[in-house]
Amino acid sequence: MARVDERQPVIDRLAATGVDDDRRRGRGAVTNPSGRYEPIARVDEDDGWGSAGALAPFKTHVTLETPRSIISRNESPDIPFDRSINPYRGCEHGCIYCFARPTHAYMGLSPGLDFESHLFAKSNAAELLERELSVKGYKPAMMALGTNTDPYQPIEREHKIMRGILEVLARFNHPVGIVTKSALVLRDVDILAPMAAKGLTKVYLSVTTLDPDLARRMEPRASTPAKRLDAVRQLHAAGIPAGVMVAPIIPALNDHEIERILEAAAAARASDVNYIFLRLPHELKDLFREWLHDHYPGKLNHVMSLVKDAHGGADYRARFGERMKGDGVYAALIAQRFKVATERLGLNRERQKLRTDLFKVPAKRGDQLALF
Repeated sequence: MARVDERQPVIDRLAATGVDDDRRRGRGAVTNPSGRYEPIARVDEDDGWGSAGALAPFKTHVTLETPRSIISRNESPDIPFDRSINPYRGCEHGCIYCFARPTHAYMGLSPGLDFESHLFAKSNAAELLERELSVKGYKPAMMALGTNTDPYQPIEREHKIMRGILEVLARFNHPVGIVTKSALVLRDVDILAPMAAKGLTKVYLSVTTLDPDLARRMEPRASTPAKRLDAVRQLHAAGIPAGVMVAPIIPALNDHEIERILEAAAAARASDVNYIFLRLPHELKDLFREWLHDHYPGKLNHVMSLVKDAHGGADYRARFGERMKGDGVYAALIAQRFKVATERLGLNRERQKLRTDLFKVPAKRGDQLALF
């Protein structure tokens, strides 16, 4: 096993840790480096018999897990929710910019290719949710889904954990906000539409680019941009408020598309729009550099220079109030362009607040009937 010096230039690190194109076909990350908690770094190295080239492609493996709780809490002042649910760990969409990638290090796995191929499904999520919502004194507020990994990633077709969660939330009349890159959300219109009629739900489709080639490279297993926008149209037609997240905005890569994406969102009848600037915590800063070198080598220095301009000279600063939008001249220009475009298109004039007053723990079989 060889140690890899993280200070090496990107091209040197790729030579040491890069994964063969055929093995990672249809994946986002270029490498599969060890997580930050591992004592050593492991790399594939040919033993002289050509065995490295015979390694099997990265296939999706799903491990069922049964956590003891399902609602995660946060007190972050720059996040508009205080509770969320993540049905899955890891995400098969393979978005190279995903700020959740470093969380796979907690599992002893790589934030690189492992993050998008070694997945964990919380099979008892609906059961746990029902129990936690039934606790005496529980006070409802918007439940956020899709804030870490996508609840509608491809394995949801088989496991249906997200659907089970929505069924529970619907029974309790609990408000929910969803962010996804998948048109699979349309499968659950039969649950979401009645909830929307009560003011209990809102969906955001994340649209990073309108360029199908860039999307295929950057988010290889997510729905195409056209399908995401069509999902916005269909959700709107079903009476479900559907917005668009331009997330993330990446300097010199998709920032020129801001106005075009917002125009497409308006045409799709998006209820409102928002954006997030590129975030590169922990291992992600190297994974993203490697991806740029592999796909857009001529843009690597330009992109990272502007990223640093928006984060005070660093690849990323996790300061509240700055981490989502960035800071500095370039970040201010992005904010102004977004504001001007939304005003021109008539977007963001109203933002719907989800209701909490309808929440009620449903009666269970055997409960004593209420007196009247």
